[in-house]
Amino acid sequence: MSELIDVPRGLTGVVAAETAIGDVDGEAGMYHYRGIPAVDLARDRTFEDVWQLLVVGELPDATTPASFLDRVAAATAHPAVDGVVEAVVARTDDPLTALRAAWPLLASARGTRPLYDLDEDARLDDAIAFAAAAPRVIAAVARGEDPGPTGPVVSGYLAALTGIRPDPAHERALTAYLVAAMDHGFNASTFTARVIASTGADMAACLTGALGALSGPLHGGAPARALESLDRAGDDPEAWIRGELAAGRRLMGFGHAVYRTTDPRSALLREVAEGFGGARVAQALAFQGMA
Repeated sequence: MSELIDVPRGLTGVVAAETAIGDVDGEAGMYHYRGIPAVDLARDRTFEDVWQLLVVGELPDATTPASFLDRVAAATAHPAVDGVVEAVVARTDDPLTALRAAWPLLASARGTRPLYDLDEDARLDDAIAFAAAAPRVIAAVARGEDPGPTGPVVSGYLAALTGIRPDPAHERALTAYLVAAMDHGFNASTFTARVIASTGADMAACLTGALGALSGPLHGGAPARALESLDRAGDDPEAWIRGELAAGRRLMGFGHAVYRTTDPRSALLREVAEGFGGARVAQALAFQGMA
C-alpha cells in the first residue's frame, strides 16, 4: 500500500512559480505591486498608471512618453472590437457571459497567434488589446448598445454606462476598487491563466480560462453573494446570520484566508463606502458588525 501524502489545504505554502509583479504578506496584512503597497496606489494613482506598472514595470512620470496610453487607445478603437461588441450585445445581457464570448471572437477577428510564436512586445500588444476591450464590452452589454471608444478607462466606462460625464468622486471610488483588485498574488484565476500560458496558447485562451475561474462564487463571484446576503438578512441581520451559521453555511465577504490581520482591501473599500454613506452602506456596516 502506498504511503498517504499530506496535501496542504488550498496548496498553502506550495511554490508553483515565480513572479516579479506582486506579493501578498498575510502576516503583515499588506500586498504590493512591484514593491509599492497596492493600497497606496489605489488611493493616489489612475487605473492606467498602475496598469502600466504591472505590465511594463514602472510608473509613468512627466518624462515618460505616452506610448502606453497610445497603445491602450488604439486597442480600444480597433475595428475588430466594433463587430465583437455588436455580436455579444445582440445575444446576452449578462456582462460576464458577454466577456467570455467576446475574447475568443476578438482573437479570431484580430488573427491572434499563440504566445509561443510571439516576442515580448507582441505579447504585450495582445495583453493590452484584450484588456482594453473589456470595459467597452461590459458597458455595452449593460447599456444595450455599443458606446464606442470613450477615453480613459474608468471615466470612459462610467460615461458609457450612464450616458453622462461621471462625478469625480465616483470616478475616484471606482479607480480605487479596480486598482486594489488588479493583482493579489497567485490566486485561482491568475494560476489558471499562467497554466494556460505555459502551454503557449494565445492570449484570449489564457484570459477566458482565467475569467472562468474568476466567475466562481468562491473567487470573483463572492462579492455578488455578499450583496445577496445583505438582501436576505433584511432588517434583522443577527437572526439571519445565526441561522446561516447554525445551518453550517458559508458567509461570503468577510476577509481573505491569507490574512492574519485585517484585509487591507476591505479597509480601503470600507473607507470609500463610508465616504458616500447612505442606507445600503449603513446596512453593510451593521451586517459586518454582527458577523
